[in-house]
Amino acid sequence: MWRTWTQSEKRMGLILILPTLITILVIAIWPVLRSFWISLYDVELNNPAKTEIHHSYGIDMEKFVNIFPLLTKNLDESSAKADPQTKQQLEEIKRKAEQLKAVLDGNPQFSRQYKQVDDILFDGQSVPDDLKIFKLDKAQADKVTGEMKVIRQQLAEMTEAHQLTDNTLAGLSNGLTESLIQPNFVGLKYYEKLLTGGRLWASLTNTMIFTVVSVGLELVLGLMIALVVNRSFRGRGLVRAAVLIPWAIPTVISALMWKFMFDGQNGIMAKFFAQIGLVSDMGLLLTTKWGSMFAVIFADVWKTTPFMSLLLLAGLQMIPESLYEAAAVDGASKVQQFFRITLPQLKSTILVSLLFRTLDAFRVFDLVYVLTGGGPANSTETISIYAYKTMFAQMDFGRGSALSVIVFICVAIISMIFVKLLGSDLISDGQGK
Repeated sequence: MWRTWTQSEKRMGLILILPTLITILVIAIWPVLRSFWISLYDVELNNPAKTEIHHSYGIDMEKFVNIFPLLTKNLDESSAKADPQTKQQLEEIKRKAEQLKAVLDGNPQFSRQYKQVDDILFDGQSVPDDLKIFKLDKAQADKVTGEMKVIRQQLAEMTEAHQLTDNTLAGLSNGLTESLIQPNFVGLKYYEKLLTGGRLWASLTNTMIFTVVSVGLELVLGLMIALVVNRSFRGRGLVRAAVLIPWAIPTVISALMWKFMFDGQNGIMAKFFAQIGLVSDMGLLLTTKWGSMFAVIFADVWKTTPFMSLLLLAGLQMIPESLYEAAAVDGASKVQQFFRITLPQLKSTILVSLLFRTLDAFRVFDLVYVLTGGGPANSTETISIYAYKTMFAQMDFGRGSALSVIVFICVAIISMIFVKLLGSDLISDGQGK
């Protein structure tokens, strides 16, 4: 009876947590799995032949039907105006193009699909998805590819030799070549290239420097502010509100503000640092590697220290006042009370604060992007900015997805380390009690 009740209770518990597990799977795990899947393919939105994932060879029928008649028509028109030698070359190219079409027409299915797509485009309608691609086997694809490349190369050479008056034929031959679809599965190639290249490690180094220095300074300054505002004094509420103002300012606005103040010509902070001797010249802050890194860290510490102090203040207020009273009775000084009572009691709070801020700092994007754009010469480029530039500036979604997965792995490792520390800390506290 007891065993049956226990089993039904376990089933009920699983049923209750099932919605949570599904939510975690959809929100957290699915995007990562999707990014990993895309990273296995050579997907580039600025390359018409690689805008989608393809597992087999084929021809983009809409592009082929649009371009092939134009190519043959322009070859005829150019031949009529050309000198005898050029005319002979153009006629030879046209024969190769027609032979290429004849090879494809050897498959009755291709002829039917070509005519269907041609009729649809003639009527000004959209081509249905089931007619857009005509699949080829590898032997057919290799033969068609070879013929297309020969035609493109010959027209390109004639254009460079000024035998043709414009680039129309060369452009049409390029478009015809791009109509051929090839499998773009590359496996783990992007991960191999990224891990063996220098830019990934440089961006990770910049990210680690930014994270360690900024979070370390925020912890020290945040603890100092929390100790001050935790005391009772007149105007404490106003001071607490004032301290939170930098954190309340949107990050983009904050970054723009500091960008103006660090400007090498008119920046007030750049001038101040130059006058006190912190930098030798006002222009160094945003134009040199370490000057830019200092500017980014300074801006982040100014903005995010209030958040750290707020978390630590909550921990300070959970410490019983009786501990300090007993320590004072025993003759403990303020310094001894800090190291023997405050820090041990704040250990869990500090770890939680470090977890939040470390993850946030490691994924930093908007502050650095607005303030320096990752420059100069990628000296402040973080891993998130590198992924953004690759995916959205270069439209290289395969490589960018691989970078996104690497960011996820780094964040997961950091999270596991802090969770392990928090778990051992809670266990030790429970055993101590």
